[in-house]
Amino acid sequence: MEKEKSKAKLLQEKLCIQRKNGVLRTSEEDMKLCDEYCEGYKRFMDEAKIEREAAEYAENAAVKAGYKPFEKNMKLSAGDKVYYVNRKKAVILAHIGKEPVSKGVHIAAAHIDSPRLDLKQNPLYESEETAYFKTHYYGGIKKYQWSAIPLALHGVIIKADGTSVRVSVGEDENDPVFCVTDLLPHLAQDQMKRNASEIIRGEELNILIGSRPFRDDDVSEKVKLGIIALLNEKYGITEADFISAELEAVPAFKAKDIGFDRSMIGAYGHDDKVCAYTALTALLSCKETPEKTAVVVLTDKEETGSDGNTGLCSSYLEYFIHDLAQCFGEDGRTVLSRSECLSADVNAAFDPTFPDVLERRNCAFINYGVVVTKFTGSRGKSGTSDASAEFVGRVRRLMDDNGIVWQTGELGKVDLGGGGTVAAYIANLDVDTIDVGVPVLCMHAPYEIVSKLDVYMTYKAFEAFLSE
Repeated sequence: MEKEKSKAKLLQEKLCIQRKNGVLRTSEEDMKLCDEYCEGYKRFMDEAKIEREAAEYAENAAVKAGYKPFEKNMKLSAGDKVYYVNRKKAVILAHIGKEPVSKGVHIAAAHIDSPRLDLKQNPLYESEETAYFKTHYYGGIKKYQWSAIPLALHGVIIKADGTSVRVSVGEDENDPVFCVTDLLPHLAQDQMKRNASEIIRGEELNILIGSRPFRDDDVSEKVKLGIIALLNEKYGITEADFISAELEAVPAFKAKDIGFDRSMIGAYGHDDKVCAYTALTALLSCKETPEKTAVVVLTDKEETGSDGNTGLCSSYLEYFIHDLAQCFGEDGRTVLSRSECLSADVNAAFDPTFPDVLERRNCAFINYGVVVTKFTGSRGKSGTSDASAEFVGRVRRLMDDNGIVWQTGELGKVDLGGGGTVAAYIANLDVDTIDVGVPVLCMHAPYEIVSKLDVYMTYKAFEAFLSE
């Protein structure tokens, strides 16, 4: 019986999928490398809260690594490194490979915007001798999660004379922070009868910014005047300058280790800066010239549908590939049709507290490695590219051949789940595309959680793909 059981076990191991926690499949040495790598990631998360800051971080890192600004019709050869910044909110980097670009390029595309509260065009107001900012939330959020937490303000103000002012308030230990107020439970009987989506309504996401009145009896709205006077003194702005500003309220939390074992990272904006950082550092770490030209795209506007001239529904990536092809006398359409893309975006991690929304056989788990997602979309696969079996097989071999801990996943049960990434927009350019990224707990919350192992394995996956 023991011999028969042993034969059956061997057959099972040979023929059946064996799921095992990635930590148990990773050496102690590699776990140390994983933890070291994640220290750099945490610093990035604290420095790049919004898309402008992430784009600037990427540009500075690229320049430090020897990348040069891309220009149309410039002379390029194998080993050259170029980058392009689109309106300070999206970045493309390319490391020219040994093979002709006519054979296609390898693309890793992540987004650097995250859900947040944007200030309205006329945000500043006073009510009952208290000053507030009006906001319009950006991306898919549970609105109630954004009340009663410390918020920081980031962005840029374009003044009447055309000069710009950068704003970052709430990150330094000595900075003030801001807050959306909420009702005390003693008085919230009517509020708690609302649907969850309306416990805090969109127009109630008002940010508390001050309460001391300006010392003058000749004016009304003294608190508002006191605030704008402070802003004028610090930034040289007037109230009208808010009209031409992009100011974003984000959680003032720092990236921190989670758990006694420090195995996870809690931070704002893992979706999708975790894939942006891993793709960026994977490209910058390429010491040798890759076989195929390696391209990393860090894009904007994914959380609102990828529209706009810094989102991937626009043509800036297509134009870049066409311009890159032209540098070699090649046709851009040919380059795209022979290219491959890892759409670098996160997936939902299984949460044992809420098990009913995910189908366990086809969902992602933390510590089980980078997630390969064949299709996204919703319900009947609406809005997805759905990678071909051939390309899934190609990515599967890439992971296995490079010893990468990986898993597959989808975003929730068939009639419950759904979500989009940039994969469909790149696939629409005739590029073989599949989603690859990190499983996330508390996705789209002000504080999201990822596993350090999964972050590191995602980096290793992009490294393997981009260095080919």
